[in-house]
Amino acid sequence: MSSVQASLSSIPPDSIQAVGLAQGLLQRRNGGQVLIIVERKEDWSSYIPSEEMLTAREYLEQSRGGELDKKVQVINLCRHYKYLGHGYYCSLLAEARGHKVIPSVRTISELARKSLYGLALDDLEKSLEVALAQHPCANTEGFTLSLYFGRTDFEPLQEIARQLFEAFPCPILLVDFRKGETWRIAGLRTGSLHKLREDQEDLFASALDGFNRKVWRLPRSRQVARYDLAILHNPDEPLPPSNARALENFVRVGKRLGIEVDLIEKKDYSRLAEYDALLIRETTSVDDHTYRFAKKAESEGLIVMDDPASILRCTNKVFLTDLLRSHGLSMPATEILYRDNPQELEKVGERLGFPLVLKIPDGCFSRGVIKVENLQQLREASAGLFEHSVLLLAQEFLFTEYDWRIGILNRRPIFACQYFMSKGHWQIVNHKAQGAEVIGECRTLPVERAPKAVVELALKTANLIGDGLYGVDLKEIGDSVKVIEVNDNPNLDAGIEDAHLQDTLYSLVLEDFVRRLEQKRRGGAH
Repeated sequence: MSSVQASLSSIPPDSIQAVGLAQGLLQRRNGGQVLIIVERKEDWSSYIPSEEMLTAREYLEQSRGGELDKKVQVINLCRHYKYLGHGYYCSLLAEARGHKVIPSVRTISELARKSLYGLALDDLEKSLEVALAQHPCANTEGFTLSLYFGRTDFEPLQEIARQLFEAFPCPILLVDFRKGETWRIAGLRTGSLHKLREDQEDLFASALDGFNRKVWRLPRSRQVARYDLAILHNPDEPLPPSNARALENFVRVGKRLGIEVDLIEKKDYSRLAEYDALLIRETTSVDDHTYRFAKKAESEGLIVMDDPASILRCTNKVFLTDLLRSHGLSMPATEILYRDNPQELEKVGERLGFPLVLKIPDGCFSRGVIKVENLQQLREASAGLFEHSVLLLAQEFLFTEYDWRIGILNRRPIFACQYFMSKGHWQIVNHKAQGAEVIGECRTLPVERAPKAVVELALKTANLIGDGLYGVDLKEIGDSVKVIEVNDNPNLDAGIEDAHLQDTLYSLVLEDFVRRLEQKRRGGAH
């Protein structure tokens, strides 16, 4: 007998939320394991104790390896999901481990900004007047409705609740309704299990009991008739992924291929629907406008690189570490440090040895990466970095003269580069150089001249992310090859990455857009 069954047999029959919850867990376990994640054990005090309940810390500190278990459903009930917080990391690592998780990192990111979730509200608001005519708060200025797995006890709003759950799958969703000339949805927020009243706990348990796995589809793409490509760039960015001459080459080669290429900037957000495709040539981050551009482009039916899923997966090194570990791919010895577990600092130094490298999860271009020589430096550096993230990566220090960068497009290698360390420095980019940032030399080779083991490992790694455009960084140490990271918008610079292929490099990228656009017109997959 499982712990859930044992608990069920011993509870009073009038405990509605406990019975409903237990039945739901038993039903779901027949098709695979369910894991309930809470931030603190006391958050689960109104429900049945169960082996399936873990705290966020227990889940984050689980070591994963070997084959992935595709039948695990994670229900993340952390108190909040703020960026780089406990709830965010639980969903992030669940995805890295191949688990189905609600809410997903994409849902968390979308709900953090009305500019993202607002896109899905327009059609829903058209039916609010009729639905709210019978609501007790119909004559007020507004109210907040709590949804549990897309369910509400107010039947006229159930269809809207269902649609909101399909757009933003989240265990507890708070919907703010406001009345002006007409009713509108003023905001969406995630709710917290520990704040539920007793009557709400019953509703939550009943909704969890009835929750079934869903296939969350991408929005339906609109049809296109001609090919206009927007390239998002920032002319003032100090280290852009494509220099000015490369952007000019995209425009020139595009004309030859029958593609109208426009260079757009952050201020052109409202113009995205004018285009058929978007290529992002600006450093991406989940926390800025580049992700919003990618998300809106996808919702408008554009073909987009970097797609939102790739941005989410590549811009966080904790996700990549867990993903590589879960698939048994070679990487430097790496440990995840937890802010609430400071005693591990001494142990990690003993296990990895000094010097070692500390990394903030979403750093880029060598930023947020610190080499520490001893325990004192480890303590000082981690204290500063922990102000930005509850998790850090500690990694063994492996010095090589250069890193390999293998460019992958649509699951095929297209270029190979050697990025040499900045002179007198241990990184490719030396941000502390006097006067200006110093970047090491680069050497581009035909893919066939790169070591076979390097290319094969790069391809295996990129294929875990998707079928877009990626740059996989690797170190070759003796007979071994180790993955350092995956970049979702690798550099394509004139004079560097195009040194061997010349215009062919730009043609490969643009022709892949054409292929995807034509497949979409025919109704096929990318």
